[in-house]
Amino acid sequence: MKNPSKRSVLDKLFKYVVIILSITALAPLFLIIASIIINGGKTLLEAGIGFLYDLPPSPLSTSIGGIGPSLVGTLLLAAITIVVGLPLAFFTAVLAVEYPDSIIGRLVGVLTRSFVEIPTILIGVLIYTLMVVPMGRFSALAGAIALAIVALPYMYTYIERALSSIPWTYREAAYGLGLDKFKALIHVFVGITRRGIVAGILIGLAKASGETAPLLFTIGGSKYTYFRGLDQPIDAIPLLIYEFAQTPYEIYHRVAWGAALVLLSIYLALFITLRAFVKRVEL
Repeated sequence: MKNPSKRSVLDKLFKYVVIILSITALAPLFLIIASIIINGGKTLLEAGIGFLYDLPPSPLSTSIGGIGPSLVGTLLLAAITIVVGLPLAFFTAVLAVEYPDSIIGRLVGVLTRSFVEIPTILIGVLIYTLMVVPMGRFSALAGAIALAIVALPYMYTYIERALSSIPWTYREAAYGLGLDKFKALIHVFVGITRRGIVAGILIGLAKASGETAPLLFTIGGSKYTYFRGLDQPIDAIPLLIYEFAQTPYEIYHRVAWGAALVLLSIYLALFITLRAFVKRVEL
């Protein structure tokens, strides 16, 4: 039998090792967040609320300006992404859950999950080939479809899990009342799984909202004009950050830091909303 005091020392040592390794793993994340808050906070304090609706500055400007068109573009792309991606994810999940033994149901589930492994830049190239080139221009619609493909596997996974978790007794009760599969789905199952559906929407939206690669080939980056239509170029905060950070102009770097803080705030808002709908979220 081991010495109790020796076992206690080993338990404490293991605990401290786990704590140290956890802090080490999280340190880069905290450093990134801290740098965004410090540098982006300086920009927002100087620019004020106008940073959210003003146009970006010129390279030699003394005024910081703002990210108005990029912020509006990000919000519009997010809305269109949900409109396009949610029905695809929902009915794909329904197909996989309601017809799990069919070849199509199994194939759809495997292919949808495999989208997670595809580099998002390839999705941008695909949409560029299928939409941008035939249309002859970049567009908000092309960007939203690219982001919907990025968000699709995340939405699908959460919705599929939610539908699969419905107890069979509920299904028997719904079918016993004379409801067919479609009516049972709309009137019963959606209400039961609404938390999982909302979680899927928010997770997919959070993933898509921070993507830059698909937008490089689809939206055109119209930073100095507001939304003019789904078939016209648009801008987004991730694309603005990517392009401004590469320039040699200090004023653009400051705008990029401020935009990064705004994007971080959007992420935090999404996850706070997520926690309000679900008690536990597995990331």
